[in-house]
Amino acid sequence: MSRQQATDPALWWKQAVVYQVYPRSFKDSTGSGLGDLNGVTEKIPYLKRLGVDAIWLNPFYPSHMADAGYDVDDYRNVDPLFGSMDDFSRLTKTAHEAGIKVVIDIVPNHTSNHHEWFEAALAAGPGSPERDRYIFRDGKGPNGDIPPTNWESHFGDPAWKRVPDGQWYLHMFAEEQPDLNWKNPEVREDFKKTFRFWLDHGVDGFRIDVAQGLGKDLDRDDLDNYHVWCDSTLPDDGSHPVIDRNESHEIYREWRREVFNQYDPPTFAVAEAMVNPKRLHLYASTDELGQTFNFEFSKKNWLRDEFHQAIEEGLAAAREAGSSATWVMSNHDMIRQATRYGLPQVKSIEHHQLPLDWLLRDGTTYTEDRALGVKRARAAILMELALPGSAYVYQGEELGLFEVANIPWEQLEDPWAFNSTRASAKKGRDGCRVPLPWDSTDAPKLADPNDEFGCGASFGFSPKTKADGSSPAEPHLPQPKWFKNLAVDVQDADPGSTLNLYRAALALRHEYRNEDADVEWFAEDRASDRADGANGYPGGVIAYRRSNGWANLTNFGTDPIDLPAGKVLLSSAPLTEDGRLPQDVSVWMKLD
Repeated sequence: MSRQQATDPALWWKQAVVYQVYPRSFKDSTGSGLGDLNGVTEKIPYLKRLGVDAIWLNPFYPSHMADAGYDVDDYRNVDPLFGSMDDFSRLTKTAHEAGIKVVIDIVPNHTSNHHEWFEAALAAGPGSPERDRYIFRDGKGPNGDIPPTNWESHFGDPAWKRVPDGQWYLHMFAEEQPDLNWKNPEVREDFKKTFRFWLDHGVDGFRIDVAQGLGKDLDRDDLDNYHVWCDSTLPDDGSHPVIDRNESHEIYREWRREVFNQYDPPTFAVAEAMVNPKRLHLYASTDELGQTFNFEFSKKNWLRDEFHQAIEEGLAAAREAGSSATWVMSNHDMIRQATRYGLPQVKSIEHHQLPLDWLLRDGTTYTEDRALGVKRARAAILMELALPGSAYVYQGEELGLFEVANIPWEQLEDPWAFNSTRASAKKGRDGCRVPLPWDSTDAPKLADPNDEFGCGASFGFSPKTKADGSSPAEPHLPQPKWFKNLAVDVQDADPGSTLNLYRAALALRHEYRNEDADVEWFAEDRASDRADGANGYPGGVIAYRRSNGWANLTNFGTDPIDLPAGKVLLSSAPLTEDGRLPQDVSVWMKLD
């Protein structure tokens, strides 16, 4: 990356720390039990003090909330549950005055089944222009009562839903989320209109949901040989019938050419693309979206070799795309990292299998070592934030929140849980979506001291009373009693808290980050179990430097290691008495 690129304000996103706001669980300003846009506006000073460069808002559009708002009824409005367009304008104005950019979620793969287009498609019938906006097909068998393919959706139910006139529509996600037909010119034009609408209302960029899903080819006879799940085993040539097809990239080039580059500065977008890693660079091309999430960090066990590989592959992908690297430790779709790193780290078990099994059994199958988990999570964030590129931080990770594993099944909201049983593969994602704890003095009442969840107060998530003087509703997901010790007010008063570690790290990152797009690895002696001087470290350590002498060292090994000559800027935990780096600790240094 050239210095001109790095200092160009239009390219702010290439080195940004973006804080993901899941609005329904961030801050409730009305007492409804659901977070809202005014709640986000209220906490802009908190986010400014934290030191983030931008916020990314999950969907807040009108929706029947079958999938937490990812079933969109109207792409160009605000759901009354979250506020109004005036509230959104107030939010963007407040954020911009604080120097914080605003990124919003766009959901182009599917609408909701309450979208006016889908209702028109049902009314118009087979073969109509209205139905061509979606993917309708006749069924198999003499009566057409067999689905067009044998696919399962991402949520575990059949991926086709039959309508009263006998046809079937495709839904790669919930049945309330019918897939759009991106071969239809009207669909293409309408989304360009949506982008322009939000850009004209102050938005600085977009996160593109299910970016791998837009192009589809169902006019072939081998469809039953595929599935619609996304993983790294997908083909690397764009030949899958519904995932990561080459025609998706024609759509993104059209967006870039006809919308994004028509604004000053040109608009940035980041792709959520679960594809073969060899094809990630396509989405991040300067001719397409500009950036794509690199989820490899979030997929790794707490093992040195796995993280080293993720860093090297992430930097290589950024070079190939001509973009900046992105680093993601957690988000609204995955178990929180403080829990993941506190569970057994088994190299022979794929990263998600053991945590998902633990979650499915309400956190009872394996020991969650929370002290160890948060220690490793603190080390991980320093290892991540010193890397070139942008970092995405999910709300609550700055508090070191753990996964809430034992939410009662009857209180879950996630479609994964609706389409599962207690003996099936997934309980859902609600454990990382529990409303944030802001105020420890506003703790819920516990009818039984042995209960995990209380009632009444909400750790400051909701106001103590509604505008009419009545009591607020219960938070939409229950908060556990242990949230009290991790609340913002508690951590704000503790200099050694995870919250204050994040604040210190983001402040130093702004001071020391530079224009380089790569790292220089310290020399390693993998045959040795001790450091062999200032520039050599054993294989249990990740150690790299930036071109300005800013360095990060993270010790995965059991033995403390010597540090190179220089000044310690920040450490995720105390060093040994003789100044060495202990296991599961990360340090930032300014090298001599």
